[in-house]
Amino acid sequence: MTALMQRFGGQTYALLRIVSGFLFLWHGTSKLFDFPKPSGAPEWVVYGAGPIELIAGTLIMIGLFTRYAAFIASGMAAAAYFLVHAKQGFFPILNGGELAAMYCFVFLYISAHGAGIWSIDGIRGKSGG
Repeated sequence: MTALMQRFGGQTYALLRIVSGFLFLWHGTSKLFDFPKPSGAPEWVVYGAGPIELIAGTLIMIGLFTRYAAFIASGMAAAAYFLVHAKQGFFPILNGGELAAMYCFVFLYISAHGAGIWSIDGIRGKSGG
């Protein structure tokens, strides 16, 4: 089983990057366009986080300027956690911040790892990009 999973490490990482970016960009569309559902977020969150979620999520998903986009998205998710969720209690499961914390660390990892395969950065010869 280990050899099988090692053989598909690049593909599973690419899927992590693509799906994480795809899920993240919908937070931005929800805030900015009330699609697929209204976010109900305060205006400062809508116009502060919405564009970052939409643009960085799209860039991460397609693998363009991946390191930069993921680093910015990671910082935004960390800020969301500390500015909104941490005030409501210590444990992420209780303060509703587990998704923000998970995005923070997934995007931090993507920022450190780079785009990998199935990415525009990879096509451009900047797979670390």
